[in-house]
Amino acid sequence: MAKSKKTTFFCKECGYESPKWLGQCPGCHQWDVFVEAPIAASVPGVGKAVAAKSKNHVPSKLSEVRSDEEERIMTGIGELDRVLGGGIVAGSLVLVGGDPGIGKSTLLLQMCRLLADAGKKVVYVSGEESLRQIKMRAERLGEFKKDLLILCETDLDIVSDAIEAEKPDVVIIDSIQTMYREEVESAPGSVGQVREATSILMRMAKSLPVSIFIVGHVTKEGVVAGPRVLEHMVDTVLYFEGDGGASYRFLRGVKNRFGSTDEIGVFEMRGDGLREVLNPSEYMLQGKPENEPGSVVACSIEGTRPILVEVQALVCQTNFNLPRRTSAGTDYNRVNLLMAVIEKRLGIRMGDCDAYINVAGGMRINEPALDLGIVAALLSSYKNQALDSRTICFGEVGLVGEIRAVNFAEQRVMEAAKLGFRRCIMPKVNAKTLQIDKSVLNGMEIVGIKSVYELLEVM
Repeated sequence: MAKSKKTTFFCKECGYESPKWLGQCPGCHQWDVFVEAPIAASVPGVGKAVAAKSKNHVPSKLSEVRSDEEERIMTGIGELDRVLGGGIVAGSLVLVGGDPGIGKSTLLLQMCRLLADAGKKVVYVSGEESLRQIKMRAERLGEFKKDLLILCETDLDIVSDAIEAEKPDVVIIDSIQTMYREEVESAPGSVGQVREATSILMRMAKSLPVSIFIVGHVTKEGVVAGPRVLEHMVDTVLYFEGDGGASYRFLRGVKNRFGSTDEIGVFEMRGDGLREVLNPSEYMLQGKPENEPGSVVACSIEGTRPILVEVQALVCQTNFNLPRRTSAGTDYNRVNLLMAVIEKRLGIRMGDCDAYINVAGGMRINEPALDLGIVAALLSSYKNQALDSRTICFGEVGLVGEIRAVNFAEQRVMEAAKLGFRRCIMPKVNAKTLQIDKSVLNGMEIVGIKSVYELLEVM
């Protein structure tokens, strides 16, 4: 009889391994996250070689470690460089995730064209498209002044040999779910194959060194398919977001070992590829109605960038026993909480009203500074009274109706003044400590408030 293949179970979230299936992971305490995968065949002699090599290494003193700034490669795309923290770090491993057709491959191919034109050696490895398909897409993006190396292969051993032979500056792997190794006895795209492929690419990125971008498909929950440990292994995780039916795209950094997290880059999808949106605030406010009830401009901070967004609210009497509440672009439970604050603190009955909240432009914002904009939009729609179109507001609303301070108040006010807003409603604590030259404000009136009672008065 043939010998049965050995398998193990491990957690998709944290990578905890177990010889048998478990309902709850002992490591991360998540339920129903264990999957079965074959055990990778060990290569004879590798363990001894690693052990012998480790004997030559001793711990280093922190004071002797050099902290020079990392060498970075500018991609030529300003929004991408911003999210990466100032460019590509040599020897880094970057994961780019997003929905199918959102523009991941288009963005990376545009980056390859600019890097190749700048004299960098780039290898584009595709496991999903043929050479002819890549050529057709490249012609739509523009002329390549210098050649780009393309490899259509799914065997990771062949890909590794090609990278070591060419020694490029940047490598694109599109996508990680198509790569496989024969030693791992599971299908391409399985949890075991994805984890093994990422581990090999990480070692190559650090040893050569070469900067590697890997494309990852996402699940219906919006996370990268495969084990959750995949995001822990890489240096940077970027998510490409946006509505497939709209022209805007958002590149968000959720992890970055070489820069700040939660940075955002804004792009517009066109027939010849993606184009940067240099002023997202102005772009988000295009088509905003003038002096309409329920429309309020608020300011959010994405990373270090202030972005003005329009918050729309529609409040009307319900025709059902249970009122409908929906929200697009912000947290649904937060909207319910703010409506309860309005009803309790201001005595305005909203329990028998339908309420619809929308953050125009397709962005999703969960920052507490959006609270004041949501409350102002709800009050404006309920009373059918428009707020001045040149007024902006931001601040966090507490359960007792107080307006609490938020961070980066100066940046928010300066962004609003730059776009011509004439009045800013903000927390009184921030208004007292605001340090901005009057010439920068361009005559903007600063209104500091302490509670939702004062908000109702200034509106």
